[in-house]
Amino acid sequence: MNKILISPSILSGDFVNMQKSVESIEEWGGDLVHCDVMDGVYVPNITFGMPMIAAIKKITKLPLDVHLMITKPENYVDAFIDSGADYLTFHPDASKSIDKAQEALIKIRAKGKKAGIVFNPNIPFAPYSELVFHCDILLIMSVYAGYGGQKFIPESIARITEVKEFMELNSIDIPIEIDGGITAENAKAVIDAGVTILVAGSAIYKSNDPKKTIEKMRVV
Repeated sequence: MNKILISPSILSGDFVNMQKSVESIEEWGGDLVHCDVMDGVYVPNITFGMPMIAAIKKITKLPLDVHLMITKPENYVDAFIDSGADYLTFHPDASKSIDKAQEALIKIRAKGKKAGIVFNPNIPFAPYSELVFHCDILLIMSVYAGYGGQKFIPESIARITEVKEFMELNSIDIPIEIDGGITAENAKAVIDAGVTILVAGSAIYKSNDPKKTIEKMRVV
């Protein structure tokens, strides 16, 4: 089995002391820093943009796992890569077209970064499945994008299975990441379904022992 990676979401960190929130991830044994970028248009919430990514890049050696929840993400790919994104994922349904989404993925990879697409629970996989051939990672939302602290949607397991079967059928071997309501209690179920990267916010930052919580999530 591939190593299970944990990507704590700073959306649940302390925005008054973001440096500590980011540096703690390394201390706790996290593998990536998950950065949720929201524009208030594609999702009904606004978080931060390129300046925050650039600032975070300066204070951690961990890869930045940047998830764009913004309209026409293809227009901002260059800016986020220049700011320090190592993994750059976006929602293809937010792009102007599938062709534009594909162009964005190709551009991200050409710049030496890991590219991926993201699916909300209500967005069908099939219309965008061909984009997976241009991805290094695929992110499945197990809540609706826009806010932290939501409860895991159990039907997400079926989505993981759908994606995993498509990848196996087409000999695609890239990580599946999951984001939304992930806890130490449901981590094994999503890992068993095929996920190898777990995003977690509240479950880690609100834990009495974040390091131990991350260890529990990394079940095999």
